[in-house]
Amino acid sequence: MPAPPRPRHGSARPAPAPNGRSGASRWRPAIVVLSFLLAAGVAVTVAVQRPSASAGVLADGRSTAPPVGQPAAQAVLPPPPPPSVAPRPARPAPVLSLPGPVPATGRGSFGYDDRQGAVLGRSGTLRRFRVAVESGSGEDVHAFGDAVQTALAGPGSWVDSGQLRLQRVPTGAGHDFTIYLATASTAGRMCLAGGIDIRVGGRPYTSCRASGKVIINLDRWRLSVPHLVKAKLPLERYRLYVINHEVGHELGQHHERCPGAGRPAPVMQQQTLFLNGCTPNPWPYVEGRRYTGPAV
Repeated sequence: MPAPPRPRHGSARPAPAPNGRSGASRWRPAIVVLSFLLAAGVAVTVAVQRPSASAGVLADGRSTAPPVGQPAAQAVLPPPPPPSVAPRPARPAPVLSLPGPVPATGRGSFGYDDRQGAVLGRSGTLRRFRVAVESGSGEDVHAFGDAVQTALAGPGSWVDSGQLRLQRVPTGAGHDFTIYLATASTAGRMCLAGGIDIRVGGRPYTSCRASGKVIINLDRWRLSVPHLVKAKLPLERYRLYVINHEVGHELGQHHERCPGAGRPAPVMQQQTLFLNGCTPNPWPYVEGRRYTGPAV
């Protein structure tokens, strides 16, 4: 039996399927499945891009949802309240005068500050002093010694002249003068013995200086004076004044007057008795210069 003729290259046709279907018929179900998958993909894409149920739709069909890739607007919350700041505590009112009774008399004997203090001042003559408090006065000798040290150290005290130095020394050491804190009765006797009458209205009122003795009246140390209390002068400022005033007498200074209304009083003015238009001032040196008034 002769062999069938071989087909020429490029002109071959597909052989019939065993069941008699052509090749195109064989691939038709696959094409249908692929078309279904593509259609489903388009539907999924449309569903993804479609606005959510929470997004509004305008009358013309436009969505109120933000554009793709832009975050949805969030509700604007009010700023948090500022943190509460505790109010600053009010400064305590200055002490103008100490309450309570003041001993009018003491034992007439004195206890001494046993501490040696630092030398006050840069250069000049060295004057040594002791500090004493009358027994029975109710005052502590070390506290009084500290107050004296503060007053004479300045700035503004007598040592600012550059020609004087001062030093507190203990009992038994050589000294040039003593600063006493004494009850009114004892101060009156000590001052009168030195030729100074400190009575006002028959009662020992001011402080004084006798030879080698600076005598501070306990009444003034605790109570100040009415016109300075009325002027709201702190008691500590009055104490600075009375020490520098009486030590000024020990250093050879004399009383001075107010140089003009509204100006600071010179430290050697009798501020315990009057201001005469001046303002209180506890220092012999003001802004680095010796401050004085007319001589009495």
